[in-house]
Amino acid sequence: MHLCSIMTEAELYSVYKGVYVPKDFHPPECLRYYEEFNFRQDDILIVTYPKSGTTWMQEIVPLIKSKGDLTPVQTIPNWDRVPWLEEHRASILNLEERPSPRIFATHFHYNMMPESFFKVKPRVLYVLRHPKDVFTSSFHYHKMASFLVNPGTVDEFMEKFLTGKVMFGSWFDHVKGWTHVKDQEHILYIFYEEMIMDLKESVRKMSSFLGKSLSQEVIADIADHCVFKNMKTNKMSNYSLVSSEIFDQKKSAFLRKGTTGDWKNTLTEAQSDHFDAVYEEKMKNVKFHFVWD
Repeated sequence: MHLCSIMTEAELYSVYKGVYVPKDFHPPECLRYYEEFNFRQDDILIVTYPKSGTTWMQEIVPLIKSKGDLTPVQTIPNWDRVPWLEEHRASILNLEERPSPRIFATHFHYNMMPESFFKVKPRVLYVLRHPKDVFTSSFHYHKMASFLVNPGTVDEFMEKFLTGKVMFGSWFDHVKGWTHVKDQEHILYIFYEEMIMDLKESVRKMSSFLGKSLSQEVIADIADHCVFKNMKTNKMSNYSLVSSEIFDQKKSAFLRKGTTGDWKNTLTEAQSDHFDAVYEEKMKNVKFHFVWD
């Protein structure tokens, strides 16, 4: 029996600032490291709710920084190339010695960010994805990751997802927190769906926000390298280097489909309607414009 199928939230997760984080990757000393982390103004921070395109961004942004040179994405695993600041790897990578601009990732909610973040205001790329697709991707991810609780049935997992009893808490709270920021000049909001529709335009938009003047040819090359089918074959990004005891990719590929609308293959009409009702209630006072509304 797979380890995660018999272990509970209490065994696999700790509660940090009100949300679940997997114990294996977020020990207390590493969470403290993030709390005390000193940002630079020209740092680039990729912020996502889990399963919203983080791996994709960890491929695209270093290529914008390198002006299309593939070396960083073909030689450095993405968890070292663009480390999650709250995970255990960050504290041993000597990030203080990295030259600017440094690129990091985080799944933290806005109100969980460290003091330095609010003082310095580094550049933020915040990626949003349709919550039903986030749910579906998370459902499959929980089946193959040994450090996560087995999702159970779709109904069981949906109840947890909609109430925030999942890794990194509520999707609704995460999105509301980051989209309600008053000072948004240092934040670029990007939709996963926009990237699927026109990756070249998304790369152009990101490079402009990051102050990188790239030719149309370089933008096209970056977009071509980063289309899902190409990225899926990159061993530095597809997590094939990770032990099968952590990610059982026979159950589900880490980079699974990279599409929009896959929730239609998972949710029944009744489940979709229930999801919609909760979404409408939780997001009723949100003025931010979502591409799927």
